[in-house]
Amino acid sequence: MSQQAVLSLGTEDVRKLLMRYAVPAIIAMTASSLYNMMDSIFIGHGVGAMAIAGLAVTFPFMNLAAAFGSLVGVGASTLVSVKMGQKDLRSAEAVLGNVLVMNIGIGLLFTLVCFLFLDPILYFFGASEETLPYARDYMEVILLGNVITHVYMGLNEVMRASGYPQRAMMATLFAVLINGVFNALFIFVFDMGIRGAALGTICAQFSSLLYVLRHFSNPKSYIHFQSGIFKVKWKIMGNMVAIGMAPFLMNICSCLIVMMINNGLKTYGGDMYVGAYGIVNRIAFLFIMIIMGFNQGMQPIVGYNYGARQFDRVMKVLKYTLFCGISVAVIGFLVAQFAPGVIVRMFTNDAVLVALAVHGMHAVLLVFPVNGFQMVSTSFFQSIGMAGKAIFLSLTRQLLFLLPFLYVLPKFWGTDGVWYSFPMADMLAFFVTGTMLLRQLKKFKVQALESRKESIVL
Repeated sequence: MSQQAVLSLGTEDVRKLLMRYAVPAIIAMTASSLYNMMDSIFIGHGVGAMAIAGLAVTFPFMNLAAAFGSLVGVGASTLVSVKMGQKDLRSAEAVLGNVLVMNIGIGLLFTLVCFLFLDPILYFFGASEETLPYARDYMEVILLGNVITHVYMGLNEVMRASGYPQRAMMATLFAVLINGVFNALFIFVFDMGIRGAALGTICAQFSSLLYVLRHFSNPKSYIHFQSGIFKVKWKIMGNMVAIGMAPFLMNICSCLIVMMINNGLKTYGGDMYVGAYGIVNRIAFLFIMIIMGFNQGMQPIVGYNYGARQFDRVMKVLKYTLFCGISVAVIGFLVAQFAPGVIVRMFTNDAVLVALAVHGMHAVLLVFPVNGFQMVSTSFFQSIGMAGKAIFLSLTRQLLFLLPFLYVLPKFWGTDGVWYSFPMADMLAFFVTGTMLLRQLKKFKVQALESRKESIVL
């Protein structure tokens, strides 16, 4: 990426910039969602309905792994964008080196701890005697490749934020393609069952990791590997952790939430209800990932202009991203309310499981449009380095609202208490987020006015 292209972050029309950065990210994030859906689809049709329930039990594990991945990757991408906005490429490359070191260390530690207590953790996450064998088989393979997953996720985030969104997109698309090929091969040809789906996932991520490593090994890349950048710098790591704490805590909360959902559905309904949530989760995740793609497109633009104190541009890109994120969520709501059966049958032909999943989609996505607003707003605070506000907003929906509802409502309404906890929490989180964002925009308007006065004086 040329220096002129980097400078365009502060001069070009924000709508064009957002589309340039967001479209590759959306394609990549959608591909990432399809990547996860592919496992469920192949497992549902190639292994069976109970295997889908076993896979759903592993979702808290996935959230936990993603939490540590985002702790490093998201914080690093924000730091890289801000440092580039400040024209400090030396510091941006130091961030790159420390991302690699942190991801390797965290990945190894996570694998070791989880292997030592795998069965108890899976029971804690909602496994039963019937679903435990499927969940264990899947997670044993995933954990063996955990370091690959962490390094790939972290470096891909940095590649996107450093001005190569198209290459980050290609890495993800490549992983999806490889995953599909290996899933079909391992499940249907080699009859490896649910282990085959896990092995296909790791093989795909390893292939894409090689592509990302090649990019950062090229001296022509805007920031790249070179001697000295792998030295541990605690200040950089501390800043990455502070900024990445919001998505980290969000994923930790997601882990806790999914665990409560699985256990609630298992207690009041049974394993098939857990499988139904697994399907609903994958479908909702597709729309969430598209919104996250817009957030990723917004992040380098907001980060650069915030670093350059161009507050008018910061507000413009936020407003446009909010419009796009809410629009995607509206589409998700319409699909869930008017065509859920068509989507659910992609995962399974089991009539009972289809009926349960359709009912769950109706309830879980009942007020889904407000999720788009909440997600973009939280990402905005994260992108400008306001870690405290981002952390608070990421916790409001899940920890302050959804968690209590999941604990109380099923005692009165059974499985419906689980399903309808989602829209109730979404509405409360929407009001809190809206209040905080309006206050921040008022501050930016004052800062933008002061900046214009200073430029006139100069």
